[in-house]
Amino acid sequence: MGQRDFPDAQFFVIDPMQELRVSGEDNPVHYLREPPPVEKSGFDLVIVAVKPQIVAEVLPDYVSRLSPDGFVASIAAGCSIERLQALSGGAAVVRVMPNLPSAIGEGVSGLCADNRATTEQRALIERLMAAAGTTVWVADEDILDRLTAVAGSGPGYVFEIARVYVDAAMQLGFSPEDARQLVLGTMAGAIAMAQRSQSSLDQLRTSVTSKNGTTAAGLEALNGDGTLGERFCATLTAAYERAVELR
Repeated sequence: MGQRDFPDAQFFVIDPMQELRVSGEDNPVHYLREPPPVEKSGFDLVIVAVKPQIVAEVLPDYVSRLSPDGFVASIAAGCSIERLQALSGGAAVVRVMPNLPSAIGEGVSGLCADNRATTEQRALIERLMAAAGTTVWVADEDILDRLTAVAGSGPGYVFEIARVYVDAAMQLGFSPEDARQLVLGTMAGAIAMAQRSQSSLDQLRTSVTSKNGTTAAGLEALNGDGTLGERFCATLTAAYERAVELR
């Protein structure tokens, strides 16, 4: 995200522990160890990106620096809209649940706004998060918790699947380097094909599965008894239930 994405915007990243860096023309970001004086503030948006345990300690000071039409967005996992509203002094609140690939612009972010958020505020946070990947609006926090189970925690599941896939390839005789390249290349290619195809995932699976062939034998071992499907349902349910507990 650079100046061409938000040509008239200024961004302030405030972290007492960070190294101070000089902003450039292509990077309108100011790195500070403490917030600017109140009289020099007037933030249109405050993004809460701290551990949930310290939100109550940190947020009120920044809310006081909001412009009259400013609002709060939070990526603090497990910090509910109700809790954020209580700390926001009447400002509108949007919760955002990004996932790890947002760091490379390939993320999926769930967005959930309270009833105070205006169309303009919703459009701003959507535009910001679109710079990090795909955005999905949800109607309430329960759906956001379900999205967390699927997309927020999802990269962890994918990395675990890739890890055991690589281990299996190594047991078949490949070096760690070759196994990683084969597995990640195969997964990336298959996902890219699925994203570009109009076919269902069932149809795509069938297109590579000849009767009594190698893929059929592998799929039978992988999920012939439905165990993989059951494990994934259990995985998402466990993650969702934990997200509810953390509200």
